Amino acid sequence: MSSSTSRMVLALACIAQFMVVLDVSVVNVALPSIQTSLGFQAADLPWVAGAYTLTFAGFLLLGGRLADLHGTRRVFIAGLALFTVPSLVGGLATTPALLIAARAAQGIGAAVLAPATLTILTTTFSEGPRRTRALATWTAVSLVGGAAGNLVGGVLTETLSWRWILLINAPIGLLAGALAVRVPARRHRTGPAAGLDLPGAATATAGLALLAYGIMQAEPRGWDAPLTITALTAATVLLAGFAVIETRLARDPLIPPRLFRVRAITAGNAVMLLAGACFQVPMWYFLTLYMQDVLHYTALETGLGFLPHTFLTMIIGLRVTPRLMQRFDDRALVSAGALTAAAGFLWQSTITADSTYLTGVLGPAVLISIGGGLLNTPLTTIVTSGVTEQDAGAASGLMNTAKQVGGALGLAVLTAAIAGHGTARSALAGAYGDAFLIMAAMLTVIAFASLALPASQLHLRSTEHLRRLADHPRDPRGRGRSTP
Repeated sequence: MSSSTSRMVLALACIAQFMVVLDVSVVNVALPSIQTSLGFQAADLPWVAGAYTLTFAGFLLLGGRLADLHGTRRVFIAGLALFTVPSLVGGLATTPALLIAARAAQGIGAAVLAPATLTILTTTFSEGPRRTRALATWTAVSLVGGAAGNLVGGVLTETLSWRWILLINAPIGLLAGALAVRVPARRHRTGPAAGLDLPGAATATAGLALLAYGIMQAEPRGWDAPLTITALTAATVLLAGFAVIETRLARDPLIPPRLFRVRAITAGNAVMLLAGACFQVPMWYFLTLYMQDVLHYTALETGLGFLPHTFLTMIIGLRVTPRLMQRFDDRALVSAGALTAAAGFLWQSTITADSTYLTGVLGPAVLISIGGGLLNTPLTTIVTSGVTEQDAGAASGLMNTAKQVGGALGLAVLTAAIAGHGTARSALAGAYGDAFLIMAAMLTVIAFASLALPASQLHLRSTEHLRRLADHPRDPRGRGRSTP
């Protein structure tokens, strides 16, 4: 594939991934305006965000396998349409029900699109420096999308209307579609073995959706509420059934069991789930609440408050981390990034009602952004290494599922952990500080858990090269010395 085509593929994957991640957080600062405009009841307002994350998490495994079985370009374009059209409907919605339905449909499109963006990279760029640079760009865009969601949401809500946080996806989607039709189609599997594992898809989708739903219900209703218990019990049964189907019954499993024999996938996705519980949703959620509820920032001011996170993450992810990956083992970078981010969250946990932007937001943002930028690219590289092209979509879907479920689980656990706080500014600041303290503890666990990850291939090759040099040192003229 030519270099110009490779660059176009990278741009396409990044544009689509940016849209998907942006819509996780873009509604946060716009929720008060949405409530006023459409007449939402306070209890129903969280579903504007929850409907998206619920279907996104539930359909990711199915979306990942579709790319393996029916061609990455075809599935990418289908996912793009499934995401863009509901965005347009949601932006024009006149009732709460229509907006929530559009957000749920957006989540399905995102679940098809997100694994395809990663699959298109891992099947275009072979393992090595070029793939590392491509994954670094894709990962940086993913992280920036989460931070930029608050900024974009604040700017559009203040200057135009909350509707534009969804309507803006239409022109971006058209641009991505124009690029997608120019990407050469790759062969996909055909024949009897290429059938979709429908029982596995049904149990995985329903199980993950019920798990996300049960977790979301735990905060307003309580962990011991009948609805919460029922949802979580049903999720457990369905996910256990999914495991049986995949390992014993399915002819062409949604998640091939052979993937779990790869240590990079098993250990890497466990670490990815923990990382998602800090970075994916909870950090943006609690920091947004702190700036709006405690510091009394407007939607625009809150969005601008995330600028340091956006720029620092982009610089570290794009410029610094790929170079460090050429010198250091990926595991060391994951551990160093986790410890740096943990220090940032520890600092963030000291916020009070009297904190300034400099000490309460900007200072911790520097450490958190550096840590996140160092951690995510090498972790993504580890999780996607050693996977054949026929399983690339399944591996991508599994990684995105771990990240999204980690975010949903982390948000629910953290929200439950700080429940019962008062409404005074000092009480709110203390509660949000406790949430950041728990995130710091989880990142410390990640730093030690990263020791279970396999060494990067670049590190192994460098070690082997040094060993050969030690066994066969060269003479001053550059020729290897012969052994007796």
